[in-house]
Amino acid sequence: MDTLRYELVFSEGTDSGSSAGDVVTVERTSATGPGGHPVYTDPTGIIRAEISDQGEVRVLATGGHQDPAQGVRARPLPDAEERS
Repeated sequence: MDTLRYELVFSEGTDSGSSAGDVVTVERTSATGPGGHPVYTDPTGIIRAEISDQGEVRVLATGGHQDPAQGVRARPLPDAEERS
């Protein structure tokens, strides 16, 4: 079964090995991205990302003049049934 939720980790662009950065939880949508993989979104719809079955992340622009982030990591989260 496919992962329904991920944490996206946006690094601060440092090469020091620090884990500092922003973390956003996204959930799977019914949409498919340009690479044919599922699209995930945060509750606001501002963050949209295509995530492959290998965990590769492609952040998708959701507005004009937006520069999609690079170097974003995806951490799978347990589904609601698994947390019970």
